[in-house]
Amino acid sequence: MIKIYFPHKLYHSKFRGQLFPLLKPYIKGEEFTDQERLAIYHVSVKDFFLVNNLQNADIIILPMSWNYYHRQKQIKNAVNFVNEMKLLNKNVYSFTSGDFGVKIPDLTNLIVFRQSGKRSKLPANHIGIPSFISDPLKDIYQTQELSFNTYNTKPVIGFCGHTNSSKLKRIKENSKNVLHNTKSLFNLHHHAPTTLQSTTYFRSKVLTKIKTSKRLEDRFIERKKYRAGATTTEERQKTTLEFYDNIKNTDYTVCVRGAGNFSVRFYETLAMGRIPVFINTDCLLPLEDTIDWKKHVIWVEENEIKDIEKIVLHFHNSHTLEELKKIQQSNRKLWVERLTLGGFFRIYVKQNT
Repeated sequence: MIKIYFPHKLYHSKFRGQLFPLLKPYIKGEEFTDQERLAIYHVSVKDFFLVNNLQNADIIILPMSWNYYHRQKQIKNAVNFVNEMKLLNKNVYSFTSGDFGVKIPDLTNLIVFRQSGKRSKLPANHIGIPSFISDPLKDIYQTQELSFNTYNTKPVIGFCGHTNSSKLKRIKENSKNVLHNTKSLFNLHHHAPTTLQSTTYFRSKVLTKIKTSKRLEDRFIERKKYRAGATTTEERQKTTLEFYDNIKNTDYTVCVRGAGNFSVRFYETLAMGRIPVFINTDCLLPLEDTIDWKKHVIWVEENEIKDIEKIVLHFHNSHTLEELKKIQQSNRKLWVERLTLGGFFRIYVKQNT
């Protein structure tokens, strides 16, 4: 069992959305059972537990996100704590939330977990973390068993999400990014700079390359608004089912960045036991040293989008139906064992303590 310590003076219960992910399963009401903890977070008190004595801890966690400390003007307090731990020769786990990075102090004993960011531009102590999602097979389809589609000689590729090919929309998004970066440059907000790119236009560009191919079959549901503008519970349930049915009924799903440089759809596709067509925009992926990601996805570099038909066909034609089924099973297993909250942190902590 791994013992966790966090400084209570730097924790705020009213901002649970900004709580370090590994603390969420353990900072719960007394009625919350370990069985529920396993079902929701894939982690147990047999894996980790909280201690109040710093000296007894295996890992030290800064409890809230850097976004929170910026907004609450507590950066100095957070930095002081990290420096105190440095004097004790202890590293501190921390994280940044949301689509955009925030400015994070350069501290040698600090480890920063994050979903977004450009891998080539980030320090080595910034570590990729999965988007932690609930199990769609269990929650949407009430099963733990994978289903398999019939084999098609023509690859069937899915996508359900927000795109926009409008040049006006592209200009608006780029203008917004320029303003964002200008404010960042002059320290008018705490966010880090972002890429000057219209992501809805970029998604449309990728999908168009597939739609215009005669050798690929697309099953795309392109939304003009996020989740088709769903506002009611019924509408959200309907669009969620459409989203997962689209993944389920195709073997490949296009996974390309959104506002932040990461794709939640990437993890949803793996959890469904399907194969992402992963557009790599210098992404920060979790467990990069232990997962051979190119064995689980069709890997397309950003500068290879023009060749996406050739890349997908080469992958598809290189595998039999049975081999594709094995990859799908391997992807589901990968998500369960390494990309759920419990799976990821069990592996990372074991490798780094």
